[in-house]
Amino acid sequence: MSDPTATHLPPEPQHHLPPGWLEVTSMDMDAQGVARKSDGKVVFIDGALPTELVSANTHRKKNNWEQASLTEIHRESSQRVRPGCPHFGLHAGACGGCKMQHLDAQAQVAMKQRVLEDNLWHLAKVRAETILRPIEGPAWGYRYRARLSVRYVPKKGTVLVGFHERKSRYIADMQTCKILPPHVDAMLMPLRALIAGMQARDTCPQIELACGDAVTALVLRHLEPLSDADKARLRAFAAEHGVQWWLQPKGPDTVHLLDEGGEQLAYGLPDFGITMPFKPTDFTQVNPHINRVLVTRALRLLDAREDERVIDWFCGLGNFTLPIATRAREVLGIEGSEALVARSRENYQRNQAQRQAGQALAATNFVARNLFEMTPEVLIADGAADKWLVDPPREGAFALSKALADIHQARLGAAEAPPLPAGHERWQPPRRIVYVSCNPATLARDAGLLVHQAGYRCAAAGVVNMFPHTAHVESMAVFDKAA
Repeated sequence: MSDPTATHLPPEPQHHLPPGWLEVTSMDMDAQGVARKSDGKVVFIDGALPTELVSANTHRKKNNWEQASLTEIHRESSQRVRPGCPHFGLHAGACGGCKMQHLDAQAQVAMKQRVLEDNLWHLAKVRAETILRPIEGPAWGYRYRARLSVRYVPKKGTVLVGFHERKSRYIADMQTCKILPPHVDAMLMPLRALIAGMQARDTCPQIELACGDAVTALVLRHLEPLSDADKARLRAFAAEHGVQWWLQPKGPDTVHLLDEGGEQLAYGLPDFGITMPFKPTDFTQVNPHINRVLVTRALRLLDAREDERVIDWFCGLGNFTLPIATRAREVLGIEGSEALVARSRENYQRNQAQRQAGQALAATNFVARNLFEMTPEVLIADGAADKWLVDPPREGAFALSKALADIHQARLGAAEAPPLPAGHERWQPPRRIVYVSCNPATLARDAGLLVHQAGYRCAAAGVVNMFPHTAHVESMAVFDKAA
């Protein structure tokens, strides 16, 4: 395990404290309070908030840091609030789905903004010229995608459905979940009763939730074939609760509807007149309220114009690609998954067919490629684009950023740069890159390459609160080609 104090050391306490008391000075990326002991040793404290004076019980020790749990608060933070969920906390059996319900929602956003700025500076020596206003939305009922674990517990004579307990492989005994949409929250106990009454209650380990604008899909993972009686129970539940059942007997490619027909799972991007059908196991954003604002801001920052070619890297279903096609002259969407590329093409054709006269989408092509093995040769072969949108998974876009940096360094004549591939004379780098990130550390790493080796400046950056009450930091950054 790497040293968690490497990039975030709290300041020394400013005054003498009673024995065993700790002054919390900041929060880390796991939503733990950060303090120093009198000997200078850093302590990470579950449940503690900045500015608080606390006592804590240490449960893990290393040479220069410790991990502890809050036992008593001697001075409470003004930002501490009552958690909205009875299953949140440090108590035995507490749910591990959220880590920050005890911190005011606005303070959560401010903390995430600091995490973003700290990562950019400490990991990459990059400062954004402009800090974007955070993108925020509903703090509760926002989670339209979730993977709920299922387990029949004979000793308790019950079935558990929900997230895991804090730092445990056990499933929390959840009777409610306030980050799920209200209609799904109300379904948790009926779901437990449904599975408990099935013959297959021992062999159904998971239910995956996917909500569209009009359809709620539940994907039941089952390790053995379901009996006709169990299928009848699922149908009765679907009729009562207005859900659509999908079955998954093996891997993700085996997912299929229990009964064909019914309305298609889809979400809309009304600012662009786009509708995005998807399957319940496809990647879509967890929070549709935030996604709509995210796409609109990304397109505004990208500022794609009618005479410009744009590349959307890691395009997925076309969440950004299709809106870009309402603005640009030509769009190329590139994605690692063949299945998602096929779905992107279908979504493009469907939306193109529904456009009114004079509002046709720009010419758009989709390509499947491993973007973690990008090279200058492949990058140049894709052709020049005026602007890029980059939306990678947590691993970031290192290979893509490095290929761009290698080309720039070779043109500068750097001794260590690889030779330029054929056809590079006609290729130019994008004037602007809008980078949507779900991991501030990999964003910072890639920003370092773009700014220090590829000839860009970080024009703007800001957080996107896609996951309220969790420590997950989503963000967006804009890179402009330096003059």
